[in-house]
Amino acid sequence: MKILLVGEYSNVHWTLAQALRSLGHKVTVVSGGDCWKNYPRDINVSHRLTPLGHMAFLMRLIKALPYMRGYDIVQLINPVFFEMRPWPHRYIFNYLRRHNGHVILGAFGMDHYWVQVNKDLRPMRYSDFNIGNQVRTDAVAQADIDIWIGTDAEHLCRYVAQNSDAIVAGLYEYWLTYQFAEEGSLKQKTHYISFPIEMPSLQGVPSQHISTNASLLPLKIFVGISKNRSAYKGTDIMLRAAQRLKEQYPQQVELLVAEGVPFAKYQEMMNGSDLILDQLYSYTPAMNALLAMSKGIICVGGGEPEHYDLLGENELRPIINVLPNEQSVYDALENLVLHPELIPKLKEESIAYVARHHNPVSIARQYEKLYISIINKHD
Repeated sequence: MKILLVGEYSNVHWTLAQALRSLGHKVTVVSGGDCWKNYPRDINVSHRLTPLGHMAFLMRLIKALPYMRGYDIVQLINPVFFEMRPWPHRYIFNYLRRHNGHVILGAFGMDHYWVQVNKDLRPMRYSDFNIGNQVRTDAVAQADIDIWIGTDAEHLCRYVAQNSDAIVAGLYEYWLTYQFAEEGSLKQKTHYISFPIEMPSLQGVPSQHISTNASLLPLKIFVGISKNRSAYKGTDIMLRAAQRLKEQYPQQVELLVAEGVPFAKYQEMMNGSDLILDQLYSYTPAMNALLAMSKGIICVGGGEPEHYDLLGENELRPIINVLPNEQSVYDALENLVLHPELIPKLKEESIAYVARHHNPVSIARQYEKLYISIINKHD
């Protein structure tokens, strides 16, 4: 098959592309690299927010459009798949539908249904937009509500979702959101496929070589902060808990913070850590946490039972699940400082979990099966 992957979040499309290529498919990734993260891509449509940057982006986009034709499958990372205002995306979406076989929408991040369902229906105990029955009213949550409710972005999201041949959700939360979409047809065409994670070499994983509890300390805690998204993701609260722990146990804890760095540098800074703090309001580990887990780094964040159930996972429980408040995070971290004997097993289970549920080739085969079913159904 000829497959075009449009847009990028957290290296999802590039990792998927590499795996699909290994199965013999011709794959092209066109993206802006996900802003400063600068993920790899085949066709670059990066956008710097300056007058000259706007002109350069438009030139890149116009030049790229002829190369975005003649594919069997086009997959969009989001209804807003390029770094520009929502309204022009409708014209590009229609262009892609007209000049290619089939279009799939990725439910991989923020969109109208994610905001609306969690704000109004609240099917989960907590999310980016609710804690129980209480809607989050902080400035970051409200900014996303203002972007996706009653706006061009909402109209675009509805249009793209309704006119795509299928929707693929990469996390339990996103899959659940589309089960509650008011358009019943969206539920029927939404599929869950886990994110692909490229497994690193397992040589040198710390847990393989530790025999005494004393050698497990100091506990090395890593926090990655996205520019302007710290409050949304809850890393501001998680960081405060880690800083409190560092003050309480200065000899037993090391804290490393990475903020707004390119992906290659981010990985380099993460290596050698014991824990990663990620996604306070999530039920599941996302790409950053999964990448860390593949390296034997324990995730403190979302690991609710519902996500294990969706995966059919009845054995491995490597994620330290926390509630969306500072004290829950602090207590979880302190427990590891006081009980370092827990660390080796959690590290080993983290690697096993990613290998079992996020192997890129296995994930690519699931996509391959979906793509073929869509082609056969419509053709």
